Amino acid sequence: MASSGAYATPSPTSDASPSVNSSISNQESLQSDSEDGYNGGEPVESLRLQRRESAAEKAVDSEDGDEGEEEYGTWRGRRESVSTTHSFQLYTPDEEKAVVKKFDRKLVLFVAFLYMLSFLDRSNIGNAKIAGLDVDLNLDTKKYEWVLLSFYLAYILFEWMSVLWKIIPAHTYVTGIVLSWGIVASLQSVATSFAGLIVLRVLLGIGEAGFTGIPFYLSFFYKREELALRTGYFISAAPLATTFASTLAWAIVRISQYCPIAPWRLLFLLEGFPSVIVAGIAWRVIPDSPSTANYLTQREKKVAHLRLENNKRVDVPSKGLDLRDMLNTIADPKSWLTAFMFFGANMAFSSLPAFLPQIIEEMDHSVLMSQALAAPPYLLSFVAVIATAYFSDKYQVRAYFVMFHALLSACGYSFIALAGVLGWSTWFRYAGVFPAAIGFFSVITIIITWTINNQESESKQGTGFAMLQIIGQCGPLVGVTLYPESQAPLYTNGMLSCAMSMVIVASLAAILRIYLKGLNRLKTSDDSEYSRIGEEGVGLVKQRTSFTFML
Repeated sequence: MASSGAYATPSPTSDASPSVNSSISNQESLQSDSEDGYNGGEPVESLRLQRRESAAEKAVDSEDGDEGEEEYGTWRGRRESVSTTHSFQLYTPDEEKAVVKKFDRKLVLFVAFLYMLSFLDRSNIGNAKIAGLDVDLNLDTKKYEWVLLSFYLAYILFEWMSVLWKIIPAHTYVTGIVLSWGIVASLQSVATSFAGLIVLRVLLGIGEAGFTGIPFYLSFFYKREELALRTGYFISAAPLATTFASTLAWAIVRISQYCPIAPWRLLFLLEGFPSVIVAGIAWRVIPDSPSTANYLTQREKKVAHLRLENNKRVDVPSKGLDLRDMLNTIADPKSWLTAFMFFGANMAFSSLPAFLPQIIEEMDHSVLMSQALAAPPYLLSFVAVIATAYFSDKYQVRAYFVMFHALLSACGYSFIALAGVLGWSTWFRYAGVFPAAIGFFSVITIIITWTINNQESESKQGTGFAMLQIIGQCGPLVGVTLYPESQAPLYTNGMLSCAMSMVIVASLAAILRIYLKGLNRLKTSDDSEYSRIGEEGVGLVKQRTSFTFML
């Protein structure tokens, strides 16, 4: 076998069929692409092989498969020659790394930035409250809870929009939803009543609901073993946004002293309007699939497609939905287990950012100090989420990371409650916020990735993700009621409730791991069966392969 550049191209047999010759031409075309888009090459043994079905193999089977044992050697030699020539597409590890790096820089960082804007626009309500929102609009505890609930009710009711990533071109879809939430978030600055603010929060919830499908969208570009880290980059934008929101809120409160606009109105306007501008950029930056990414060369687009074939990734995500797969997913126990894990994690994930500035203020800190102290826990959470996602992908483990961080978060909440009951310094209570926030942000990241990893088709992934969001986002409906003013300043019941929910999350993760391990054992038993092709017990031994669930 001779090699050329990045490819090892075997010589075809003299009696190869026309389909084989066509395959050789296609492979020569790929080699030409490589010479245009890739300089240098790796040794043949370092090449990544991607197997494709060969019509020519079947032709050889029917022509020579029944000629007896003497003919079998010739048949097998011809089959191997055809298979080697036709069914292997080659690309180097360096080519694959180059494609992944481009997606990381051009795609993941941009959608993470969009999510930061999204989370900023939904969670700055807590900063606005202590900046005068509740006083100007006469919001008591019950009304403020309804302001928070209105967002999440709309958010839950429109979580089904996650499946639209398979139907609507991504660049159109993203542009529309980012523009919608940017306009609504900015209009909160002109709210004059409780009812008007409720309407705007409902519209904001609808606008942001569809964007939660981003991890599903990223699965069109990354292998399942690569997805946790990229989802980590995406989710880490949430604590980063909260850090930015707290810092920006501190600056806005300072500036508003010299401005005729109320601090909370200026905050909504300055934090909401950037999304309107960025929506126009999304139209050109967001690709619908690897083959439409304008920052990839033609060769890189082919590599991006080929490397995902073994991971069951479809290059065109708009082919529609498989109803049977959707129904099977709804009946699947693992879909429900991950959804209820997400429910528990979201109780903490949604409530702490909305109430942390108020909680810190109740610790006898000024408004300015409360805004500033809300930032550090989230900044550390940003670093922790990236590290957790990296090691989860590196070791290909999900359950242990969920269990560890869920228990870490539970310890943080328990420590906050204990420090309050025992009358310890407010700084002890503040210290407990760090493990609490690090834990639930990391748990959210891994649960989302775990759900997508363990669905065998894109229709199942989309349905499973929609179930995760619809059930899981009911958690905030509970979370936003955990910190009423009647329990200030300790909020002991709210802290203990969040701690208990994270213990339940850890328990469900252990149960899911056991369940998936059992499914993998059954699949391993099934894969040990072999099928033989040919007559009188002579033929090619072929092992069946199946989907393996990630633990």
